[in-house]
Amino acid sequence: MTQNEPARHPARTWLWLAAALVLALAVAAACIAPNSASKDTPAQPPEDTSGGTVPAPTAAAEPTAAPETAAADTETEAQEPPAPDSAAVELLSPALPGDEQYKGLPVGFTADGFPYRGDPNAPIVMLEYSDYGCPFCNRYFVQTEPALDEAYVREGQVRVVFHDLPLVDLHPNAPAAHVASLCVADQGAELYWNMHAELFRSVEEWQANPDPNAIFARLAEEVGADMDLYNACIAEGSKTAIVEERVATAQGRGFNGTPTFQFVRVEDGGVFQLVGAQPYDQFSGLIDALLAGETPQTAQQAAQPEPGIPFWATAEGWAPDPNRPGYNMAGDQYRGSLDAPLTVVEFSDFQCPFCKQHAETTQPVLDEKYVDTGKVLWIFKHFPLNIHPQAPAAGVAAECAAEQGQFWEMNDLLFANVDAWSINDPTPVFVDLAGQLGLDSAAFTACLAEPAMAERVNADLAAGQPYVRGTPTFIILKGEQGSIVPGALPADRFSAILDEELAGTESAN
Repeated sequence: MTQNEPARHPARTWLWLAAALVLALAVAAACIAPNSASKDTPAQPPEDTSGGTVPAPTAAAEPTAAPETAAADTETEAQEPPAPDSAAVELLSPALPGDEQYKGLPVGFTADGFPYRGDPNAPIVMLEYSDYGCPFCNRYFVQTEPALDEAYVREGQVRVVFHDLPLVDLHPNAPAAHVASLCVADQGAELYWNMHAELFRSVEEWQANPDPNAIFARLAEEVGADMDLYNACIAEGSKTAIVEERVATAQGRGFNGTPTFQFVRVEDGGVFQLVGAQPYDQFSGLIDALLAGETPQTAQQAAQPEPGIPFWATAEGWAPDPNRPGYNMAGDQYRGSLDAPLTVVEFSDFQCPFCKQHAETTQPVLDEKYVDTGKVLWIFKHFPLNIHPQAPAAGVAAECAAEQGQFWEMNDLLFANVDAWSINDPTPVFVDLAGQLGLDSAAFTACLAEPAMAERVNADLAAGQPYVRGTPTFIILKGEQGSIVPGALPADRFSAILDEELAGTESAN
């Protein structure tokens, strides 16, 4: 095989590729905690001789969550029930009876001190692993939780148990928010759930505040907490250790992403899982199946053509997201015909010189010959290397431009002006580029600070970690077969590869 010849992976190879991929995929609708290794400063890695820059093994933001997936709202994953005396026993701490209510729902605490709402004897227990600072957790709280409470919790069919999982690397003020909630919890379950709601509702106020504790104290007072007891609890500090222990426990179960949900069917100990801020129908379908004694089959599982093929590499993942123009259901920007016989997924880094070379010399030729003619569907995924410190922020700038419908235009400007924004604080340059595109500067600037935008970039990075060794890297997908093209190739070389793949599709037809 020549140096730049793509490595070919037939359909069956997706089984082992995807087995590794699915462990590292991040969710577009789940907050993913970076690996602690990302805090270390890596040695300067070598450059790939094919024209790409190879990241060091400790690439920034490498996720460790086993069940995470990349989809528009993350895909779901149902697990076969374990023995009733194993995982279910560990998860099901008995609900202590009480007479408190929150919005007409029974509330209290488990024997292990976790807050619950719903009938202590409900046949289904839903464990919610969440982070007050996570925008996807907030989305679930606002959009899905109220409907679930009315349909299942109020009817005595589901009891919800809340587990603290603040992701400090993504949301630095979140651990303190969880500590504040537990200090209120000492004064009763009803007060706790009121504080819980206020922490989600006020997240924009405290998320980036240099002194969030003052805000938390105000919220505690507003919900009716005894402030002498609350302040004494905060000063005493034991709740910090409890939050840290709960995070460690959740991570020990393989959860580094929020929100994540575990469902336990009490009767037989079946344990099932749902990842991300899924729409109501995903929850209701899973719960209805559990109540009927069935094994849940999620929509995503039914749609995948091969077990383990990542969602972003499937036709279902490439379908347009009706709620986000320019994005597909896997959360990626795309251009070209959805009926194209070939799909190319590009993993790129805006600060990588070889990515710039590809974008400015090769991509225009490929667009004219293949994308604009309906032969190739082109999909972009971020892969900022840890040797390019401003690359993640540039990815965020591209995503914020996408919010105003100009992702590809910003993509071009970022590569053209890389020297200007490769500085300690690139934000003013990004805002200037947005102005050149005629974007709403105020909205764009506010968007740059939104954690959800950085999480989109981290999600793409996680998707490529198992096998993308340098940037740019291109994955050519034809049906259920994938070919990897590493590095910035000349236009004629890349064209030859695409022509060969297209010839294969024509002969197959």
